[in-house]
Amino acid sequence: MKKWTVGNPDPNAAKALSRQGGLSGICAEVLVSRGIDTMEKALGFFNESGGDSAEKLSDPFLVKDMREAADAVLAAVDNGKSICVYGDYDCDGITATALLYSYLECIGGNVRYYINDRSEGYGLCANALKRLAEEGTKLIVTVDNGISAVEEAALAKELGIELVITDHHQPGEVLPDAAAVVDPHRNDDLSPFKDLCGCGVALKLVAAMDGGSYDSALEQFSDLAAIATVADVVPLAGENREIVRLGLKYLENTENAGLQTLMEAASVKPPITSMQAAFAIAPRINASGRFANASEAVELLLCEDPDTAAEMAARLNSLNSERKKTEADIMETIRWDILKDPSILHERVLFLYGEGWHHGVIGIVAAKLVERFGKPVFILSDDGDEARGSARSVAGFSIHRALTACSGLLSKFGGHSGAGGFSLPKENIGLFSEALQKYAAEEFAVMPRLALHADKLLRPEELTVEEISSLELLEPCGEGNPKPLFALLGARLGEVIPLSGGTHTKLKLFYGNRTVMGLMFGVKTAEFPYRTGDTLDLLAYPEINTYGGQSTVNLRIEDCRRNGVSQKKYFAALDAYERYKRGEGADKALLTRIVPDRSELAAVYRAIPETPADMDSVFFRVYSQLPDGMNYCKFRLAADIFEETGLIAADLYSETVRRLPVDKKVDLDSSKILSELKALCPKAERTERTASAVPAAV
Repeated sequence: MKKWTVGNPDPNAAKALSRQGGLSGICAEVLVSRGIDTMEKALGFFNESGGDSAEKLSDPFLVKDMREAADAVLAAVDNGKSICVYGDYDCDGITATALLYSYLECIGGNVRYYINDRSEGYGLCANALKRLAEEGTKLIVTVDNGISAVEEAALAKELGIELVITDHHQPGEVLPDAAAVVDPHRNDDLSPFKDLCGCGVALKLVAAMDGGSYDSALEQFSDLAAIATVADVVPLAGENREIVRLGLKYLENTENAGLQTLMEAASVKPPITSMQAAFAIAPRINASGRFANASEAVELLLCEDPDTAAEMAARLNSLNSERKKTEADIMETIRWDILKDPSILHERVLFLYGEGWHHGVIGIVAAKLVERFGKPVFILSDDGDEARGSARSVAGFSIHRALTACSGLLSKFGGHSGAGGFSLPKENIGLFSEALQKYAAEEFAVMPRLALHADKLLRPEELTVEEISSLELLEPCGEGNPKPLFALLGARLGEVIPLSGGTHTKLKLFYGNRTVMGLMFGVKTAEFPYRTGDTLDLLAYPEINTYGGQSTVNLRIEDCRRNGVSQKKYFAALDAYERYKRGEGADKALLTRIVPDRSELAAVYRAIPETPADMDSVFFRVYSQLPDGMNYCKFRLAADIFEETGLIAADLYSETVRRLPVDKKVDLDSSKILSELKALCPKAERTERTASAVPAAV
């Protein structure tokens, strides 16, 4: 079960915002739930500070060193100097490279570009600087990197290369020595908007070189900047919101042949949304830097011949397919590792290690595992003497702080609260794993868990086409402005309908006086744990479905569970269970509540079917059948007892259980788990009466 939080917006603030801003009630409630509870904040969120898009973006010269950067680059163009745009190998860096290169070429610059191979590492590289100097480069302009390149900037100066840095990452205490250092996060930067991606900073540089006007920059390059902004997961508020809103419109009719063919390869069709940009277009651009060379994506974005572009787009599509397969292979290896050693999942932090796992995808795999198991995940890949890792986290547990605490074992590391990368000598892997768990144990009595947040409780009367359509005003959605998610409590399940041969599941739901269809993509009908007549709580995205000229509201269900479950008790019991499994013991006051008695063991055994069933659904069934219910810790210990004695099989990766065929009597007193529990808690009811022939007895 996943943890939920549900917003409770102030109704008076929502009514005032609705009245003053001309917003629908549901739209105003979502904004208030997100802390946008005044007209002033709403105007800031919607970026309603001017007329057209160019007027909604702040003067580029307000960014520290922007004028110096523009002057230096334009002077190099005028003097025919050899210019190199030095980018990064992710989507943000690739699009920024293509954007600035295109502009400089258009105004007659003697320009080339360079992006590191992933094996060279991130940012300015000494060997690359030396090669560029030998080839006659006189000016380097970085995009999406460079703010931490203090030593490399000194080397560039020695080599006679003028350096202009444009970046959006956090600077260190010392800035590189360069002709200009453009980064909105500089302490002395007074520009009003700080959350640009690297491509967004490059867009502002182009505007600065056009005398401060955004008109041409937005018309030519907002499509690239929009893709980069959603791909780099920067907040979609303020100026970013306007860049993406306009860029998606330009993307629908882009003149960039590479983008046209890439969208065709990805089956992206208008109207293009931020979600399509993030999950269909950006991954294909990223795939070049992960599985080949980022220059392949740059060349596609610069290509003017449709036929050549189509071939290049097909290549990126193929690389993206390779990326998906590689992810799936690593996930399958991890699944088997967990099946062999389920104790991995009981740790406070999930630490996984493999040989030869592709560095370009372990971050994606870590993110998927966080979503699956709700815990911070650190993944390490061994490539010889040095191992490289990637980490993803949940709110409340900082990856950067954890890595800092273990920094004595690391060669290098970086990141922020939610994600990070690191490397370490191979011989330190075991020590690092121990240090990581020690840090988590010392800092967190109870570990934070991943939580799904709904903006508000959705009332049945709000399930109308008019109300749900009004939420389009919140687009584009993404980081910092997620697609509105709502809680529906007490919906009765009317019908379970298989889709695509049972690969996906459709639900008919009765919610108050409304009947609504819900879609659960990726949930196999055979594995859906609930039955007709069950009362469910849901987290869902409402969407408008138009067919045959008729529009209706559907739900895209993010999560569901049986109605009436005490989330607080569930997770407290889960934490107690995991502490016990880690060998940390249990509170003596709790012991009498977690040792299963005869009737409880029988109830658990009866509830487990012969085909794999979702573990939570079995628990909810047991809970509802027993007069006093059952806490989750006791349920899991009962399941462990049955698994230990060969009566059931549990798959903790998929979180399923199934009953095994039994042709002989089973003595439960042979269970070490049960014996240990009884020894710890002598007052708990003894279970000798169930020791003989449990399957027959139940």
